[in-house]
Amino acid sequence: MLSEPRSGQLAAWGNALLAGFASPDDAVVAIVGEDAVHRVEGLPGESGPVGLTLALGRLRALGVGGLRVALPAPGHPLGLSGPPEFNARALEAEEAVVCHGAALGLVPEVFEAGPAGDTHVEVVWHCLAVREAPPADVPSLGEAERELAEALRDATAVLSRLDLAGSGPVAEAAVDAYRARAERGRELLAPGYPPRAVRVLELAQRVGLLISVAFENGHGGAVSASEMAARTEALRPVERTARRAQVAAYNAFVEERERGTR
Repeated sequence: MLSEPRSGQLAAWGNALLAGFASPDDAVVAIVGEDAVHRVEGLPGESGPVGLTLALGRLRALGVGGLRVALPAPGHPLGLSGPPEFNARALEAEEAVVCHGAALGLVPEVFEAGPAGDTHVEVVWHCLAVREAPPADVPSLGEAERELAEALRDATAVLSRLDLAGSGPVAEAAVDAYRARAERGRELLAPGYPPRAVRVLELAQRVGLLISVAFENGHGGAVSASEMAARTEALRPVERTARRAQVAAYNAFVEERERGTR
């Protein structure tokens, strides 16, 4: 299932902060979430890791006016623009944030710290140089919404054909998790985002839920290796479409500012 990536939270709430829609304290609390602490390493002008509040202020001083998300996967550099070093780090993490207004990007590295049985999560965002170029394969919100509607039909058809309609405890838990997210849908994106972006992100999560059901709810009717391979092949483009829409939703804030509609 498509998760709500740390890069999405950083970009969304960072954008809200940079645009004056959120206070530094509220933005940092939302970005950190259930993690223990986030730090940023490699910022120009800083000799060591710094906290998020200072980091976001430093980025603003460096000319950053917005933040975009990249969610790359093997063979699909979604949201990236280079150079190779940054792309490789982002691909390893499966996510990154790219600054708009300065040639910088942020890639998270996640650690578990603390004694056994009482561990907590710490995140270090590595600040690296990026190439100033259009991000790869990111659709507009309108394109993403149209593609998602088709992907949702495709995913439903695949589940039905392979006898993988939601059933059993794993599927029920996945559905419950989606419903819980939907009830707090306004938390998916930070203040200042257009309603259409929230709608697209929610639909992307719904498509991700169906993919999760297909892969986590046992083999269903796909009892042979060939049928399981067919299921994977059929759902791969659906997952790709959902990830593209997810990036489009997170990046909508910057896209609107670039078009002068905000």
